[in-house]
Amino acid sequence: MPKSYQKALFWSFELLIIASLIWVCTQINFVFTPLLVFVSVVITPLIISLFLYYMLNPLFRLLMKIKIYKWHMKRGIASLVVVIGLVLIVAGGISALIPPVLNELNQVIHWLPQAAKESQKMIQEISEHPWVRKLHLSTYYGQINDQVSKYVRQIVTGLTSSAGTIIGTITSTVIVAITVPVMLFYMFKDGNRLVPSVQKLFPENSRDEVGELLRKMSQTLSSYISGQAIECLFVAIATSIGYLIIGQPLAVALGVVAGIANMIPYVGPYIGITPSLMVSIAVAPEKIIWVIVVVVIVQQIDGNIIYPNIIGKTLQIHPLTIIILLLAAGNIAGIPGMILCIPCYAVVKTVVTYLISIYHLRKRENDKGYEG
Repeated sequence: MPKSYQKALFWSFELLIIASLIWVCTQINFVFTPLLVFVSVVITPLIISLFLYYMLNPLFRLLMKIKIYKWHMKRGIASLVVVIGLVLIVAGGISALIPPVLNELNQVIHWLPQAAKESQKMIQEISEHPWVRKLHLSTYYGQINDQVSKYVRQIVTGLTSSAGTIIGTITSTVIVAITVPVMLFYMFKDGNRLVPSVQKLFPENSRDEVGELLRKMSQTLSSYISGQAIECLFVAIATSIGYLIIGQPLAVALGVVAGIANMIPYVGPYIGITPSLMVSIAVAPEKIIWVIVVVVIVQQIDGNIIYPNIIGKTLQIHPLTIIILLLAAGNIAGIPGMILCIPCYAVVKTVVTYLISIYHLRKRENDKGYEG
């Protein structure tokens, strides 16, 4: 049998085994359902902890370098300082942000009836225009009112039935808020043991290369995540200041939303501006143009100065590749997939590039050995 047929038969057999295993796994739910539930519970705090670990790693290293005479800060103390500092900053930020947001929300709620009256008045004036009256649109008003009433009832019913979901979300958030600081503390405290532990799993002649690969992966993630945090912080602060200048309702909250949404390349700014436009349409339609102007200015500064100098040099990923990754990840896993696909691709690219370089290096060494 030719070698090509042997390879085709081998891979067909391998794929058949994999497909059979997947099918068997789907049939024994009583075994894998608890495992999937466990993974779904653990994965969220783990991802958040990893993100915070790489974001705060430069600060942790700085604390480790502090030396007073012969005393220097140990890993456990530095880990505790970073975690406690993070908890205090987050708690302080939330306590400082909630009162003004609630106040502005209260104002928006008071403005909504007036906005509805003005909209109704505007529609009435348009409907009485001679040119519009010729279209005989009045026959459709009843149908429109019925549809609007139907949608309102559906929204109210949905809000009532989603009380259990809201309670579950609050419970999950509390669990994550308790779990993440603990995970983060041990990541900082014992993070230096990870590489040696993984190296021991490999043959002795390849341990140095495995260690170098793990360090490159860690450096890639650290550079991307810390750079992404700086970029999102800039967008959140700059957008909030811009909204405050133009008098946009919920300025700080909408600025924070814009900063968080900016984690998604290219698509993030459009997601971030959507809530602000909705608030402007409902409360202050005259500010729509100014909202767009603020976002355009912030994104121009971010795209031309912040991103290229902080993240672009680290990733070196073509924009077309990023767009394809976002489309694929968005279809598979939604917004979380769009957020995670770029760092995952960066790590995979680092691994593949390093393995290729090792392959060529060993090939050159073997060629020199043959020549000698």
